[in-house]
Amino acid sequence: MTYRFPFSAIVGQEPLKQALLLCALDPRIGGVLISGPRGSAKSTLARGLADLLGNDEHFVNLPLGATEEQLVGSLNLEQVLNENRVSFQPGLLGKADGGVLYVDEVNLLPDPLVDLLLDAAASGINHVERDGISHQHSARFTLIGTMNPDEGELRPQLLDRFGLCVQLNARYDADTRVAIVRQRIAFDDDPAGFCARYHQQQQALTAEIARGRAALASIEVPDAMQADIARRCAEAAVDGLRADITFYRAARACAAWQGEPRVTNEHLDRVQPLVLAHRSDPQPQHAPTTPPPQGDEPDSVDAPSRGSGLPVEQDASGGQWGQMPPSSVHPGYRRRLDPVAEKKKP
Repeated sequence: MTYRFPFSAIVGQEPLKQALLLCALDPRIGGVLISGPRGSAKSTLARGLADLLGNDEHFVNLPLGATEEQLVGSLNLEQVLNENRVSFQPGLLGKADGGVLYVDEVNLLPDPLVDLLLDAAASGINHVERDGISHQHSARFTLIGTMNPDEGELRPQLLDRFGLCVQLNARYDADTRVAIVRQRIAFDDDPAGFCARYHQQQQALTAEIARGRAALASIEVPDAMQADIARRCAEAAVDGLRADITFYRAARACAAWQGEPRVTNEHLDRVQPLVLAHRSDPQPQHAPTTPPPQGDEPDSVDAPSRGSGLPVEQDASGGQWGQMPPSSVHPGYRRRLDPVAEKKKP
């Protein structure tokens, strides 16, 4: 028998746990993008969530080398050849229905696959129009994508399509490191006994997810909270309304998880970093305080670039840090760029 590290036994990573549980309550939130280095329990938490959902067989891993046909499904060639009948063969989206679809290194996937993946995650339906097939089926799954920023970024258009985003830091203090190592060693030495010790906690989390799902539709979102959501998204300078919709759903799921009948400011505060962290525009750059050169004045070749977005340091005298005075050059001076070419001249 294969044992998986229990979700409730994982030490730390509380923001990620919260994001995963919210998406388990309402998959229409759009999934979770986990940005962080290796060794931060990303895959362990994803597999642990599948165990909580009671869909161990529905934990589907999308490999980097997958094709569009493998993802969305295609024509069942065996039935076409043997029975002369056209039928649909589900792909990974169909297999993940009701469970978890895990995409490791999603930033390395081809963009067309990411588009299809996120469309299905947002709508809950997989539409297939290919190979003479017109078919659709349910594709309600919890989407979990991971990426290591050191290996490349995700395009902003695709980044926005993920409902929630958690940026992990694999640096832990000494006490946390000790606790993590003890848990891991205890699991490796006796997986069955370790899982048995956390069985009740796992069952309690599963029951809480079921209860939250049942209460989700009855959660009230007051007009004042909806206006506050719009204000927070506007202040974050997000494009479009996808952030507002995700904010609404995440806050409602947070209230359902906590067993409260309506959304409050506390729920908005808890989910705001998860919703807006990957959508907020950077701080606008300040306009230069010095006037541009006029007339025949020479170009300011020594001035620092203002379009880089990096701060410009100055020394105590008010000059630019690292700036060197221009050197005088005699008008008759000519640099030899190619000494070999000079020798070849007659």
